Amino acid sequence: MLRALEIRDILIIDRLDLSFRPGLNVLTGETGAGKSILLDSLGFVLGWRGRAELVRGGAAQGEVTAVFDLAEGHAARAVLADAGLPEGDELILRRVNTKDGRKTGWVNDRRVSGDVLRRLSETLVELHGQHDDRGLLDPKGHRDILDTYAGLEPMLADLRGLWSARGRARKALDAARKALDEARAEEEFLRHSVEELTELAPEVGEDEALDTRRRLMQGAEKIREDISKASGALGYDGAEGAMADALRRLEGASEGADGRLDEPIAALARAMAELDDAARGVADCLDALEFDPFELEATEERLFAIRGLARKHQVMPDDLPELAETLSARLEALDAGAGKIGELEAEVAAADAADDGAATALTEARGKAAARLDAAVSSELAPLKMERAVFETRLTEAAPGPEGRDAVQFTVATNPGAPAGPLNKIASGGELSRFLLALKVCLSEERNAGVTMIFDEIDRGVGGATADAVGRRLKALAGEGQVLVVTHSPQVAALGGHHWRVEKRVNGEVTTSTVVPLDAGERESEIARMLSGDTVTDEARAAARALLTG
Repeated sequence: MLRALEIRDILIIDRLDLSFRPGLNVLTGETGAGKSILLDSLGFVLGWRGRAELVRGGAAQGEVTAVFDLAEGHAARAVLADAGLPEGDELILRRVNTKDGRKTGWVNDRRVSGDVLRRLSETLVELHGQHDDRGLLDPKGHRDILDTYAGLEPMLADLRGLWSARGRARKALDAARKALDEARAEEEFLRHSVEELTELAPEVGEDEALDTRRRLMQGAEKIREDISKASGALGYDGAEGAMADALRRLEGASEGADGRLDEPIAALARAMAELDDAARGVADCLDALEFDPFELEATEERLFAIRGLARKHQVMPDDLPELAETLSARLEALDAGAGKIGELEAEVAAADAADDGAATALTEARGKAAARLDAAVSSELAPLKMERAVFETRLTEAAPGPEGRDAVQFTVATNPGAPAGPLNKIASGGELSRFLLALKVCLSEERNAGVTMIFDEIDRGVGGATADAVGRRLKALAGEGQVLVVTHSPQVAALGGHHWRVEKRVNGEVTTSTVVPLDAGERESEIARMLSGDTVTDEARAAARALLTG
């Protein structure tokens, strides 16, 4: 609900503070008093496109602030959350227009773009009038209006899910076909590569192991001769024989040495034991260095084969096993591709059928709802003195999408036999306003929840009983929310719960516009003025009292 509107230095308004209330709020005043400026100002703070020059003459900038009360779950809260803006029970919009044309907006003291303001405005305000290019006059929104009126959201949700499933099935089929085409283009390469890798069967770490073994065998011949000579020097014909001979001689002479040879004999025995360990180690090394020359050749051939294959596929040798698995999987996919394509085509056909069935059911539901809406609007047109007019909700085929394959447009014919045309192309402002009011009355309460509805001279061109019918329908619309109406009709003004008069004042060379809240007595005078003109007669006052008392 719009609670307050503050205007500073906009056109001919220097300073204006308005406090609106729930129910039917009526603004009246003489032609040219500035009623349209209020709507221009509200549209400006809501980010709507309007007049280029808004700043009052002599002022550096103009500013408008609008304060809204937001109920729990109001649609504006989702817009605030999406934009990363703070939310609460109060929403404050402020926008400034400088003299050089720059416009800056704020939401709850956070600077925002005009796009954010416009997105918020769609949840806060609906403007209906002769020049309205939003809301009910916008054909782009007619399908949503019909769906809301008919309560088709569950069917729409199901259809959106089926459309998404259909898209996923088609995407999977396209991907499978593309993969199969790519695989077929490289089939010869795949089969040759898989055969080559399977035959070689490289293992992780094998390259390093083969290289180490190859280096060992290549170096063995260089060191084996020295190790062999060292083995001979340690053996019986070398150090071992000499030490054994020395030990034998010492042991033979030890009896006559009076124990002096005991320690040398023991040391020599220990040395012979160490020498034996050394000789055994050297012999083991010689055994390890024994290799088959053919083994070296085979090791080199496998090592070079692994490295050559790695270079061919531009991978590291240790990545060859994984590459073999990948290429094998692609080859298997190629071999199984035709069968997989068939399965996916069946899934797409099933998804198409499900989506088509749901879209058909939605079209039928919309057709039935359109007939109900047409009948409801027609019943509202009679009291508005348009009983001969025809309202028709037309459904035509559109490109399929997540919300069906129907285009919806509201059309009207003002006289029997006259061709019907789009609602937004009606020439007569008075007729258009009454069509809008009748349609608005018929729409579901859910669509009106939390939205301030503004009707700009919706009673233009009507009077008497018709104007009274317009006023009563406006009052009914305002029963559970808030309606602002700019009117020249005393019948409409008398039905308002709250009444303001827009006045133009001239002070020297300066013209300003202001808005005055009216009490009961002032309302009587204003409605009497609307009935009789500049000269308010007693008869006009009596008529005004009669209108106010119902």
